[in-house]
Amino acid sequence: MLRFRPVLVLLLVAATAGAALAGPSDPRVALKQRAEGETPLIADTFELCDRVGGRITGSPAMDRAVRWGVEKLKAAGVDSVITESFAVPFLWLPGTVEVAATAPESFSLRAVAAPGTASTGSPIEAKVVDVGLGRAEDWAKAGTATSGAIALVHTKEMKTFDELFDEYMRAGPLLKAAAQAQVRALLIQSTRPRGLLYQHPMVFGRTPGTVPVVLVAREQANRLAWLADRTEVRVRMDVVNRIGPSFDAENVVAEIRGKEKPEEVVVLGAHLDSWALGTGAEDNGVNSALVIDVARAFKELGLEPRRTVRFVLFGGEEQGMWGSAGYVERHKAELDRHAAVVIFDIGSGRTRGFYVSGRPELRPVLAKALSIYPGLGPSAHALEGVDGTDNFDFLLSGVPNFVADQEPGPYLPDYHAESDVPDRVNVKEARRNAGIAAALVWSLANSPASIPKRQTRAQVDALLVKTKLVEQMVGLDQWEDWKAGRRGFPPGP
Repeated sequence: MLRFRPVLVLLLVAATAGAALAGPSDPRVALKQRAEGETPLIADTFELCDRVGGRITGSPAMDRAVRWGVEKLKAAGVDSVITESFAVPFLWLPGTVEVAATAPESFSLRAVAAPGTASTGSPIEAKVVDVGLGRAEDWAKAGTATSGAIALVHTKEMKTFDELFDEYMRAGPLLKAAAQAQVRALLIQSTRPRGLLYQHPMVFGRTPGTVPVVLVAREQANRLAWLADRTEVRVRMDVVNRIGPSFDAENVVAEIRGKEKPEEVVVLGAHLDSWALGTGAEDNGVNSALVIDVARAFKELGLEPRRTVRFVLFGGEEQGMWGSAGYVERHKAELDRHAAVVIFDIGSGRTRGFYVSGRPELRPVLAKALSIYPGLGPSAHALEGVDGTDNFDFLLSGVPNFVADQEPGPYLPDYHAESDVPDRVNVKEARRNAGIAAALVWSLANSPASIPKRQTRAQVDALLVKTKLVEQMVGLDQWEDWKAGRRGFPPGP
């Protein structure tokens, strides 16, 4: 999952009166009780992660994941299940990475290629130049010594979402500076201790990078820096990535059709793809399983929503939310009839509210829908704008969207890492999250009143400024697509 700057502290309120008034005839109560019992949610998470494994869009594993999702949703008894194609601008799959110091001492380095970046073409060997944190002043200090060298970039240890966000935002400027400095490759220090490696995309636009980039174990990067401060250090690199042109991938789209307003749609979605060092449990296998389990719950309990509920497993999220962008493009003629979109993408941490991306009028909608859950009243829902997950193209198209704000404890340390495996999942909270998702989607699909309307392009423009999403969109190579109408509304008033 690409990440965004989340709120640091959310206000919680006491249980609302609605929780006390809800009785056993309330379908939300039945959904909550079912979710808290023994359901296939956790078994599905293990099955997806252990049998399919890490699943990068464009890989055979992702093809298997799509088939898995189709079969699971069919077995849930939904009214229809299809796959829908979408375009991914370029293919990037990891191949082999060999990195080793050759002087003054010889030792191997634990390293992985950064997604979206170039191969070396053939083995290269060059001196290492330390460019500190890779800021403009660091490159200026290094001067011409970087030309033809392998640049070593330091990082701060990542402990918060803000620090993770900063890691993403510095990627573009770092690649630009590296190209201008004519380095042969970048060695970036892992932000995680004890040798833990992970894979984040360094490239967010429509073309792959031109500089080879690898992430190296934190402690080994420190060793290289210590040596480079005293003598010339040389490193040999051989990076082979599979890079190709634009290709088509698939989303999985299932429906339970509405009995009164079938033309109106509520979407519950999660991305099915992952990076592949681990098996993509927290990001985002557990929430793919959640989407399936909510569909299963509706059918098991015989619930018939007034509006159509669409259950979507998106692909291409990790590369830039291309699956949800493709969905929005494919369904643009019916977006006026999309009542709301609900996205889960922060692992199995406790849901403490939802992001409403700058739309305060959505807070009461959430509070009413979730009144059976103490602490999820209006003030629990954050106004921060969310970029970096599958709500984003709906936001750019004015559709009301909700992203679950989950506690980062089970998620952040293993984010995109080798350690993102199913035993990290918080079973109790994952079940609670499924109940919250089910109650919210049921309420949205059955509300007799209209959910706040779709915004216009002018309103979205104002929202992007108000929520400070413009800065993020520029940093993630999304702003020009918005201005040109390649994502979201077409240009104009």
